[in-house]
Amino acid sequence: MSRTKKMTLGLSATALALVGGIGVAGMASATTTPAPAPSASSSASADWSTGTAPGGGMGKHGGRGGERGIAQASALAEKLGVEEAKVTEALQAFRDAKPTTPPAEGTKPDAATRDAALAKSLSGTLGIEESKVTAALAELRAEKQAEKAAALKTRLDQAVADGKLTQAEADAVAKAVENGVIGGGR
Repeated sequence: MSRTKKMTLGLSATALALVGGIGVAGMASATTTPAPAPSASSSASADWSTGTAPGGGMGKHGGRGGERGIAQASALAEKLGVEEAKVTEALQAFRDAKPTTPPAEGTKPDAATRDAALAKSLSGTLGIEESKVTAALAELRAEKQAEKAAALKTRLDQAVADGKLTQAEADAVAKAVENGVIGGGR
């Protein structure tokens, strides 16, 4: 095995170990925060659905859309040039529409198919061209990805400044996240 490959594997392994250690340390030092009080308003969550389930229960991921969902519905309304209330209602209608066939057990719904269905639904409900809705959703997702990348860079820069990581390790972590080797994102 060449020296370059050995170094690359070593850096990758180090980066993964550091990320795992940072994650465990972060979880161990995390404090619990009180759950927000339920509100009467409807909002959109990170998956563009509304935060509350029918009947006032918890949403798909166990939480309510909250301020983040309101901001997303507001941003989408602004990009589309329509009232926020109309976007919120259209998102609720999309969420309430159950798929005709659920995905097979152990599989996730196809994200591209779901995104296309969301754009089509919003287009029909709001009376806006589907291509405009698709573009607005893509812009919002790109903005969110840019925000996440900037936040990661800030955290990695701080870890280097604090002496917790070397610059090479921080670069390896950033590259691993960017290439989808580690981290959340699509």
